[in-house]
Amino acid sequence: MNLKRNNLYFMKVIAFILYRAVAIHLFRSSTPVVGKYFKKVRGLLASVMFKKMGKNVNIEQGARFGFGKNVEIGDNSGIGVNASIPADTIIGNNVMMGPDCIIYASNHKFSDINTPMNQQGNTPPLQTIIGDDVWIGGRVIILPGKKIGNGVIISAGSVVTKDLEDYGIYGGNPAKLIKSRKDL
Repeated sequence: MNLKRNNLYFMKVIAFILYRAVAIHLFRSSTPVVGKYFKKVRGLLASVMFKKMGKNVNIEQGARFGFGKNVEIGDNSGIGVNASIPADTIIGNNVMMGPDCIIYASNHKFSDINTPMNQQGNTPPLQTIIGDDVWIGGRVIILPGKKIGNGVIISAGSVVTKDLEDYGIYGGNPAKLIKSRKDL
């Protein structure tokens, strides 16, 4: 049992090193001729690191997800170019993510006014859950512990500070409901 666990950990470490040293820098999946192969390389390495990885997942160039601990991603979903995904993130099926998206897991502590903020540490990490059939525009920021409902659209550059209800179209800083997709 211990040997099996050690081998799995070793495989994750090797996958992490290969991903960060090589695969993260490979061309985008849309690059003619070679892109589809680079997509497979990144996907293979991510599948070793992630807790769960669905079919037909696209991990784009520059995407960062640390060691991939407790990251789950569903079928036909993608992590955008230069996106940053922390541990304990669940991404549903059929999720589109634009470039430069950031999902945060924790925040700086700042409640003690007698101690400099940079010496107070961080809050405990919180899990972020992204539902199915979600479109996250480019440069969206999602703060710790938020739940994005099914069928949600988040416009580019938005900052998600609260949970988002199913089938809503959200935008702004902070992200606010613009319209329900059910009303279209």
